[in-house]
Amino acid sequence: MTSVPNLPTSAPELPGYRHVYSGKVRDLYAPDGDDDRLLVVATDRISAYDHVLATTIPDKGRVLTQLSLWWFAQLADLVPNHLVAGEVPDAVAGRAVLVQRLEMFPVECVARGYLTGSGLAEYRAGGAVCGVPLPSGLVDGSRLPEPIFTPATKAELGDHDENVTFEQVALTVGGAAAEELRRLTLAIYARAEDVARERGIVLADTKLEFGRDASGRTVLGDEVLTPDSSRFWPADQWDPGRPQPSFDKQVVRDWLTSPASGWDRSGDAPPPPLPDDVVELTRARYIEAFERLTGTPFS
Repeated sequence: MTSVPNLPTSAPELPGYRHVYSGKVRDLYAPDGDDDRLLVVATDRISAYDHVLATTIPDKGRVLTQLSLWWFAQLADLVPNHLVAGEVPDAVAGRAVLVQRLEMFPVECVARGYLTGSGLAEYRAGGAVCGVPLPSGLVDGSRLPEPIFTPATKAELGDHDENVTFEQVALTVGGAAAEELRRLTLAIYARAEDVARERGIVLADTKLEFGRDASGRTVLGDEVLTPDSSRFWPADQWDPGRPQPSFDKQVVRDWLTSPASGWDRSGDAPPPPLPDDVVELTRARYIEAFERLTGTPFS
């Protein structure tokens, strides 16, 4: 793998580790002399509209890491995960985990329980999402009759993920693997949706990634059920027929598309730096999601 170019924050050197890749948010390192594990570091970078912004959100990487660890524990009886034992370097403590190397499936496994985002656009165009037909009359924020599996292709930085059908996934990874990915994705969504609802949060949808370990098991990898990979809405403000308030980077998106930013999304210029109030509000939303879901204060 090669690093994604032109990221605003370069990966720091870590003694005993070799930097091998940087994505929109995460930096990956290989322990010296160890071909079985990786060190995954969640940075404070934030992306929007297929750009990695120059401004970071303090503590975002720690929130993503700690929340993923909490969710991995909640899901341990449903699916194995990629975590392995070992100490992480002090320089990235709280925002890094050691994981086993996996052969990742080339598909984003998305479960939707509510209609919004790209699913809403696809539904409006043809009454279905990823080939799954839905009832007429649904609006932005509608709860679906039952959760659906709506996979997508993995896109490179700067490109959009593309929704695909279950049949296309089966052609890519094989029928049995596709069935397993769908089953696991919907089982994880069902568990997480119940947990979130008990805490006053609607889990509208979530994106998961899976891989195979050396023994051929399907393993849950990457981050899981964070504000970067999921849409969390306050349950007491859920109101179908309009965009819902959310515990994520919607604050950033809204500012970038407002006259205040002066940014032309259709142009070639990168997004401008975020103002302090947008940074603080975004940080607060991530931390609120962590605290409401886990029931523990973020520190």
